[in-house]
Amino acid sequence: MGSDRRRLNYDGAKGRADVIAGLTVAAVSFPQAMAYALIAGVDPKFGVYSAIVVTAVASIFGSSSHLINGPTSAISLLVFTSLAFIDSENTTELFQALFLLGALIGGIQILIGLFKLGNLTRYISEAVIIGFMAAAAFLLAAGQLGKALGVRDKGDGHMQVLHRVWLTLFHGDAINYRAVILSVAPVLLAIVLRKLVQRFRWPQVDMLAVLVITTLIAYVAGWSIPGPGGRTAVSVAGNVPRSLPGPQIPEVQADWLPHLSTGALAIAFVGIIEALSIAKAIAHETRQKIDYNRQIVAEGLANLAGGFFQSLPGSGSLSRSAINYQSGAATRFSGIVSAATVAVALLLFAPLLRYVPQPALAGLLLVTAARLVDFKRLFYTLKASRYDAGLVIITAFTGVAIDLDKSVLLGVILSILLFVPRAAKLKAKELIVTPERVVRERVPGDVADPSIIIYDLEGELFFGAAPELDRDLVALSGRIEAEDVKFVILRLKRVRHPDVVCIERLEHFLREETAHGVTVLLAGVRPDTLAVLKNVGLQSWFTAEHIFPEEDEEYSATLKAVRYAHTKLAALESSAQLTPEQAGDPGLYYLV
Repeated sequence: MGSDRRRLNYDGAKGRADVIAGLTVAAVSFPQAMAYALIAGVDPKFGVYSAIVVTAVASIFGSSSHLINGPTSAISLLVFTSLAFIDSENTTELFQALFLLGALIGGIQILIGLFKLGNLTRYISEAVIIGFMAAAAFLLAAGQLGKALGVRDKGDGHMQVLHRVWLTLFHGDAINYRAVILSVAPVLLAIVLRKLVQRFRWPQVDMLAVLVITTLIAYVAGWSIPGPGGRTAVSVAGNVPRSLPGPQIPEVQADWLPHLSTGALAIAFVGIIEALSIAKAIAHETRQKIDYNRQIVAEGLANLAGGFFQSLPGSGSLSRSAINYQSGAATRFSGIVSAATVAVALLLFAPLLRYVPQPALAGLLLVTAARLVDFKRLFYTLKASRYDAGLVIITAFTGVAIDLDKSVLLGVILSILLFVPRAAKLKAKELIVTPERVVRERVPGDVADPSIIIYDLEGELFFGAAPELDRDLVALSGRIEAEDVKFVILRLKRVRHPDVVCIERLEHFLREETAHGVTVLLAGVRPDTLAVLKNVGLQSWFTAEHIFPEEDEEYSATLKAVRYAHTKLAALESSAQLTPEQAGDPGLYYLV
């Protein structure tokens, strides 16, 4: 009931925040959607349809309160590659293949979410996300430089980003001072208005206000009005026809499937990583708990619906999600507002949207890029450890130098590869019973009981730790033989997640030492370890009273094992003069 009550706790303040954020995102979504469709090599209207259908469906079914879905540059590039086998002049087949590709992507993502593979995102460490955000912010800013300076971008989508920026800046057109004014003005206005909003606690309309003001400046100055030759002084958003997406079943041709299935699989995974990385990064700031499997299903439903409503496949948008968050969005309703606004704008105001200057959008996105990076946390992470610093640097460098999506994949792979050796570190130490009747770790100078070895193991008892376990057990066997030890207590309280490899090593040690007349006691055995031991039939040959499960009692299982061993020794050496601790003095207590 409590969680339901929180979900229903939607008031006017949140509604206003969502509407303002949705309107702001829509103002950016419209021109971006057209640009991304052109990158994919398809009609710009399919990009706008994606900003309506994909955005709305993902917002309805998603988990993140701030993630905005729709067409993205990375997905558009992959779509272009996936459709390359079709002649670009054959638009009928090209568009049908596009819709089928979207449906395939959606189906794959839904299956991934239903099988709950989204839990694998736990391996995306915070260092990877910080590196991803730094690279993404840099690329977002670099991608806007051409528009901010009023020059055409050089190169193509298959070229490395820095190479394209170099060609654009140093081998491109002359700088358009009007565009510079329209790109610098939003930066200055955004800084000033954000300070006023924070100081006077105004609604967060600063980014939307910046866009409106700069659009009016361009219009009044005549820079966004076509001249005698039909050209404008600065580039504008462009024209889109007034029509909403209608339902259409994608055409299926058997010879397309081998080409499209490979591309769909790649886009599905890249889209998931892109969306979850952005959602996780924003959730780190908002402290929102995200259901990643639900978000993956929402990604799939959005693309599946897009395939049946003439939409370009999409994913989580870095720039639009950041704007949504920074504009004060409170819930997923802001995404629905954005989609509805784009639809209304398409029907009513499409001719007016062409007056929105692209340099103004570029300036707004430059501000967004700067706000994406939490520099304080970035420097904190870089100083924390070589492990974290390495992940940040490698992820960021790969994102800038190679590809943003590959940087996340590489970061995840490195996280797992670096995690396994660290998890495989199995610690082993010897414990002793001191003259003060304390069981604790043995330190240099301590004289141990020659009749009993108390050996403590700690760590993950999985296949990666097998070499460490072998080394410790071999060393222990050698000492047992050299010192003619009769009793060994293996403390297993701090071992976790045992698997067949390590359990087999442990069983081999128990059989070998038992055959040599050594009594091995297993102390502090956790329920999961005990269950695995029973599954492999240990109880059929190993004495049950030699196992001391960890229980919530006054004395620990390890202490019980120590007393058991001393009692047996007392029986064997009844003629010897025993110390209180050897006789199992009840004054013994545990300190480990």
